[in-house]
Amino acid sequence: MNIHLLSGDSLLEEFKKTGIEGEVKVCRECVVDGDLESEGLQDFWEKRAKYLGDGYFGAAKKYEEDVKDEFISLWNLSDDSDSVVNLWFERELFCQANLWFSIWLLRSTEAKFQLVYPHLEDGDSPLKNWSELDTEGLKKSFENRSKVIYDDVFLGVQLWEAFRDNDHETLKKLGARDSNAFPTLKEVCDAAIGLESGAKEAIQRIISEGKTEFGEVFKEFCKREPIYGFGDLQVKRIFDESNE
Repeated sequence: MNIHLLSGDSLLEEFKKTGIEGEVKVCRECVVDGDLESEGLQDFWEKRAKYLGDGYFGAAKKYEEDVKDEFISLWNLSDDSDSVVNLWFERELFCQANLWFSIWLLRSTEAKFQLVYPHLEDGDSPLKNWSELDTEGLKKSFENRSKVIYDDVFLGVQLWEAFRDNDHETLKKLGARDSNAFPTLKEVCDAAIGLESGAKEAIQRIISEGKTEFGEVFKEFCKREPIYGFGDLQVKRIFDESNE
């Protein structure tokens, strides 16, 4: 069975047009935002539902339905060695951190994993996102998918645990590795290490230059700091904090 874990709802509609067969799941977490400390997976779900429920999903129950249940259905593939999970993610921090978590969660299943990144043409930025691709671009991305080997899974697990624990020393060491599975590893790990301070400093710098409206700050931040991959909600939180 072919399963596709898409990195967000923004990819879903265009993906449906491709005709690529398989069951579709959507990763709606955003682990770059909020506390990740927990005393186990159930505690993690409960804390994330409480944190993200109001700000992102409107209610904790909605988080459970739209996020937790999608992941749990994948976690239950433990005895299905015929399943192939295609992980559709971008190469910036927002997506990579969600990818690390997905790999960590699926690490004990019998399913095989494949990575699908946005297809790059000559001269493209490695931080190219799905919105820049049409249906044919998504098909090319899938055609160029790569298998995830054991070493990739192990590295993904290490990356997630270091990121979750805010372990900057380990992130720095892991970021120095060469990895075909994680092609922007060093840049992403550097961004993860400076997640709070770096993004906040960038936003404050933009504000100090005279851009005071959120819309223009958000646009400029995305232009200058694409490595973070932040959406408007992440930038808005930091923007509001900077104006307190």
